[in-house]
Amino acid sequence: MKRIAVVSFILALLPATPAWALDSYRYLHVTIKTPEIIFVFLFFLVMAPLIVLMILYWYTAMQKDDQDDSDE
Repeated sequence: MKRIAVVSFILALLPATPAWALDSYRYLHVTIKTPEIIFVFLFFLVMAPLIVLMILYWYTAMQKDDQDDSDE
């Protein structure tokens, strides 16, 4: 039972060394295009819910119009 615990502990530590390198700052390359990329990412992050809200508002408004027409 101890052998399984030791082997599993060693195997759990093996992928840890590449993960430490990913946390390093040398992978955070800041270039002249970085603000552009951040802007585009945030733009779509903010605009996507607004577009979905507009579509849902339009869809429910059309359904209410159809219900009003069928009531008369």
